[in-house]
Amino acid sequence: MPSHPLAEVFGFPHDNHSERAERYRNQALCPYNNKVPSCTKNSVINPLGVCSVFEAEQPVITCPTRFREDWRILEDAANFFFPPGTRYTAVPETRLDDADGQSAGNVDFVLVALGPQGEIADFGALEVQSVYISGNVSGPFNQYMETRPNHVFTWGGSVRPDYLSSSRKRLVPQLIYKGGILREWNKKTAVAIQRPFYESLPPLPVAAREDADIAWLIYELVLDDRMNLYHLTQDEIVYTNSEAVLAHITTAKAGDMRGFLSRIQQKLEREEQRIPPLTLTPFDGLGGKKINNEPIATTQ
Repeated sequence: MPSHPLAEVFGFPHDNHSERAERYRNQALCPYNNKVPSCTKNSVINPLGVCSVFEAEQPVITCPTRFREDWRILEDAANFFFPPGTRYTAVPETRLDDADGQSAGNVDFVLVALGPQGEIADFGALEVQSVYISGNVSGPFNQYMETRPNHVFTWGGSVRPDYLSSSRKRLVPQLIYKGGILREWNKKTAVAIQRPFYESLPPLPVAAREDADIAWLIYELVLDDRMNLYHLTQDEIVYTNSEAVLAHITTAKAGDMRGFLSRIQQKLEREEQRIPPLTLTPFDGLGGKKINNEPIATTQ
């Protein structure tokens, strides 16, 4: 069991202290095709170079740039969007507007199929979903950077992937707003996601590939023991229909109503929880109106 939450730091496993790994850390470089050579996570000046954190002993990706290794995600998305042999390119961070000209957000990558003269023949949208972190990861990161490479440190704080916030605050809104526009245009979406995040979602209704408009590109980080490097590896592709997915993923399963009523009862028994404190109704039941339990005159 790791003594701290850091799985990868500036692209390398925490216990990889090779010359190349230390060069990337000293220069704050990103090996995964960031928009600039350096890591820019959280800050350009002092980046938080944590690519993934441990959940138990498995690395979980917390930086979306980590999915860009070897650009495998583009190839897998293009295989879903376009016929075999299609020439294509990818355009990052493209704004998507609704009918009123209001932004529905940026599409992470628009994959564009190119015609004979380089014109746009077709396109699809690729969204990349990493995981938010619960807890402060900057503490162990700063300690690691100060004590490496010879000192093995431990960290007692709680740092873990927050799958629920990641799906509710980011994934679901994207599928609703951006996905709704793309569906009207009859365009497909691919979602690059790691296996633990996908498994945290409710079981999704599966569709045949030819009927699907969303492909879930599911990856894992697989350790190469010889190189002491994790590699992004495709684990599975799941094909779904967007309407069925949204109906399923946005519908909360009802819990036991008795627990809800019990909490209400507890609040009622604490008089300070009542609003207003001394009355629950503006009427006395006899037709006379009350304010703060005092009757007031009414006109017949």
